Amino acid sequence: MKRFLYFLILLAFWLLLTWSLDVQNIVAGLVIAVITTLLIGHLFFDNPAEMLEPQRIFWFLYYIPVFLIHMVKANLDVAYRVLHKDIPIRPGIVRVRTTLKSDLGLTFLANSITLTPGTLTIDIIGSDMYIHWINVRSDDPEQQTAIIVTRFENILKKVFE
Repeated sequence: MKRFLYFLILLAFWLLLTWSLDVQNIVAGLVIAVITTLLIGHLFFDNPAEMLEPQRIFWFLYYIPVFLIHMVKANLDVAYRVLHKDIPIRPGIVRVRTTLKSDLGLTFLANSITLTPGTLTIDIIGSDMYIHWINVRSDDPEQQTAIIVTRFENILKKVFE
């Protein structure tokens, strides 16, 4: 039943994105929704009704501009480092801790970090995430966690946990 609900939500999302009720569009949406549900349906919420809770939707809508702002700032930082050869770059792999427990929350956090230029999520082992960072600013794991993870984690916790 859970996967069927996910299938319906994905199909509805597809139809809203394409804004067309042509037969080929509906068939493509059906195929994509079935494949997506079968392949990654286990990553979604255990209780699908949780996705539609107003406070989760509010925090997700709040998360989008926060993520975009951090992404733009990181893009400008990396561009500045590329264009100015005298800017120090101290690349390294750091271990940070997260308090997120759900697979979907961890996936969103890892992707948010990776989509922010200058950082790349390499691995997640338990509550530890290994991140390649273009400019390691601190050797203290708590400061590294505060700089990289906390900006997204606090919001994602309200959405996915």
